Amino acid sequence: MTTVLVVDDEPRISGLVRDYLDQAGFRVVEAADGPGAIEAFSRHRPDLIVLDLGLPGVDGLDVIRRIRASSDVPIVILSARTDETDRVVGLELGADDYVVKPFGPKELVARVRALLRRVESSGADDVHRVGDVTVDVPKMRVVVKGDEVELTPSEFQLVATLIAQPGRVFTRGQLLDALHGVSFESYERAIDAHVKNIRRKFGSRPREPQYVLTVHGVGYKFTDA
Repeated sequence: MTTVLVVDDEPRISGLVRDYLDQAGFRVVEAADGPGAIEAFSRHRPDLIVLDLGLPGVDGLDVIRRIRASSDVPIVILSARTDETDRVVGLELGADDYVVKPFGPKELVARVRALLRRVESSGADDVHRVGDVTVDVPKMRVVVKGDEVELTPSEFQLVATLIAQPGRVFTRGQLLDALHGVSFESYERAIDAHVKNIRRKFGSRPREPQYVLTVHGVGYKFTDA
């Protein structure tokens, strides 16, 4: 059974999320603060995390940092923070989705399912090679210049989408659709944050990005730079 870790210091919110995820067939474990989230992650090794940012003890952003140091588990931020900076920082730290409170429980479940589908989708025999980059879709494995690169599920999906059609220019909206069209309610800055992370992990220089190139006024394309 798929396990989801729900981290929120508001019992009413965590109980609501737990009930809806439980009805959807997920096994739910809970934590109410930052240290508890880190301990629960280590103990239960969940398949996905729903994480509030405003946590006592250790802030939610710090929880993401610590988890990303050792795992690419999908993370959905669930927060009352609506400031754009918080969203971008959460994405740049490696979160995969951002849901703002108040929220619809059914929508949250749909986002969880969509994110897990991205992790589970195999793509049959899809192995793409462009220059020094190899993307093995069934194994969710990316190799750059002989070294394996760890990507979050959303980052991997973007790379797989771009490299499947090298040279094609994708708009940010099209790339959001590649993320099953549910992430961030067309929040296109999310794509920019993911691309920034991908470039950093690929070893691209800030002023000389390789592979994932910006097409100004349009979007992005993948090319052998």
